Amino acid sequence: MNAFAEKIAALRSADHPRLRAIGSRVSQFANRLRQTWSRSLQLRVGVTTATVTSVVVILVGVFLVNQISAGILRAKRDAAIAQANTGLQTAQRVLSGVGVGDVAGVSAAVDQIQANLTATGPSAGLFTIEIESTSAPLSTAQSETGIPIELRRLVQGGNLAVQYSPISQAGHRDPVPGLIVGEPISAAGGVFELYYLFALTAEQSTISLVQRTVLISGIVLVIFISGIAYLVTRQVVRPVQVAAATAARLAAGDLSQRIPVHGTDDIALLGQSFNDMAGSLQGQIRRLEDLSRLQQRFTSDVSHELRTPLTTIRMATELLYSERAEFAPVLARSVELLLTELDRFEALLADLLEISRYDAGVARLDSEKTDLRGVLANAVAASNTLAQRHGIELVVDGPATPVLVEMDARRVERILRNLIGNALDHADGRPVVATVAADEHSAAVAVRDHGVGLRPGEAGLVFNRFWRGDPSRSRLTGGTGLGLAISLEDARLHGGWLQAWGERGLGAQFRLTLPLNLGDTLVSSPLPLEPEALIEFDVRQDG
Repeated sequence: MNAFAEKIAALRSADHPRLRAIGSRVSQFANRLRQTWSRSLQLRVGVTTATVTSVVVILVGVFLVNQISAGILRAKRDAAIAQANTGLQTAQRVLSGVGVGDVAGVSAAVDQIQANLTATGPSAGLFTIEIESTSAPLSTAQSETGIPIELRRLVQGGNLAVQYSPISQAGHRDPVPGLIVGEPISAAGGVFELYYLFALTAEQSTISLVQRTVLISGIVLVIFISGIAYLVTRQVVRPVQVAAATAARLAAGDLSQRIPVHGTDDIALLGQSFNDMAGSLQGQIRRLEDLSRLQQRFTSDVSHELRTPLTTIRMATELLYSERAEFAPVLARSVELLLTELDRFEALLADLLEISRYDAGVARLDSEKTDLRGVLANAVAASNTLAQRHGIELVVDGPATPVLVEMDARRVERILRNLIGNALDHADGRPVVATVAADEHSAAVAVRDHGVGLRPGEAGLVFNRFWRGDPSRSRLTGGTGLGLAISLEDARLHGGWLQAWGERGLGAQFRLTLPLNLGDTLVSSPLPLEPEALIEFDVRQDG
């Protein structure tokens, strides 16, 4: 696999344009094949079945061909030996009548033996008779008649010898496969060697036919079994595909989707169970939606209905506040506290209305290209009086050039005011630093305090509604508990991130990241979530 990938890379990096094009096409084909393999269960089952079936068919086919071939050759050998033994008896009878030294009689007897044996019915198939004198020299590896020298040595040793060897046959220019059977003949006229040369062309044709038959049958069997596996897998996979498509549509919000159910088998039971689950989820979601709408309507109605009495209460409170100098000190202080809490209550109502807009999905952006530095400056200016009152230094660090971001400046300024106010609440009198940075895709503002910090796990809770890390702590800004939750929704409305980091005793940092253009997807932030100075300190400590 690595070698194949290296070849593809070499083709793609070649200087020749045609080679690069070929390499690119091969790479695309390999990618498509890999994707198809990973996505298609039917393909994997079909290929696996075909592979396993092919291996089994090959093993069984080789075994059958070997067994059949061995059986054919064994039957041929047995028949050849039986015929050779019969011929030996005939030859011995003929040669027994020839006297010692009668050369002419020996020659005539040999001719008669060949004629008699050749005329005998070929029970073992077509054959040729060769009769050799034992006194003939053995000077070459094979005699002129094609009998191997090793076979002649065995026969001359008084043994029945059998050997497969190519032989010459009439009508064939080249030697053909053959079986040679040799036996010694002892007679008064001398010692002779009788050889039967059987051609194996018929057996070879039979074995070739068997091989072709097994091969074709194996191919047909592999195709047939693979087709069956594909059809069976399709019957199983098709309902799963339908279920997956139905689940995807349900996840997209179409809660009316259901799986068609046919029959009463296991697949049908699965489909019915899925439909029951979908129906139950649909009912639960609708009930939750109804409850959510009721909650939103209740929050909105209460917020609106409270405005009229709040206006009356404010008018009366401001009147009392303007005359507080004439009251006793305790009453004057009570009027001041009443006005302060009234301000907080009105802020809470405003935040509840804003949250209800987000819950109802009606919040909209009024966006335009704006310098993020100016928005941060406005947020700092709004918080500067409070910071000076409590002796907290507000530091702004950013680039000298404009950082233009497509955004709703009012909402982003509200995010930054909330982050700065939260930092002032937890700074413990130490400086608060706001940093601006940007890259080619995004811009970010990080607000860092050096106060109490966050415990492990609290960074994921700070954006929850009405969450407070330490309820016993006094708050400088008198927040409503909804500021960070609204800020998170404002950031999401821009397609941005609002994230928190904190460590107990080291302070906290909140980072707002926005895309330069609305609709772009964020992949990174130009500012680290964990402060760089702290990272450098940890590296030095580890070193």
